[in-house]
Amino acid sequence: MNIAVNARHMEVTDAMRQYVETKAAKLPRIYHNVQTVEVILDREADKAFVETVATATHKNTFVATQKHDDMYACIDQCFDKLTEQLRRHKDKVRDHKGPARPEQRQ
Repeated sequence: MNIAVNARHMEVTDAMRQYVETKAAKLPRIYHNVQTVEVILDREADKAFVETVATATHKNTFVATQKHDDMYACIDQCFDKLTEQLRRHKDKVRDHKGPARPEQRQ
C-alpha cells in the first residue's frame, strides 16, 4: 500500500508524518483492498485542515475531510471518518455476495 503525505501552507514534521503513516497502515485491516492513501495537511488561519483520500480496487475512492484547532486531533477524526466509510463499504460488499441459491447452481 502506498502512503503519501502532502502539506499546504506548512511544513510536515517527522513526528507528524510518522503519526499519519501509522494511522494509514491500519486501514488494510479494515478493508484489505485499499491500495493508496493520500493525506493532505493544511493550516488555514488558526485551524488545521486534513483531507484523506483512499483508493481501493474496482475504482472505489473514499474521501474524508476535517477541520479542528489541533492537527493531531484533526488527523484522528479524519481517519475515524475514513474507517467508518471503509467498514460500511466492506459490509455492503460482503452482504451483496451471499451464497448462491440452490436453483442457480445448475
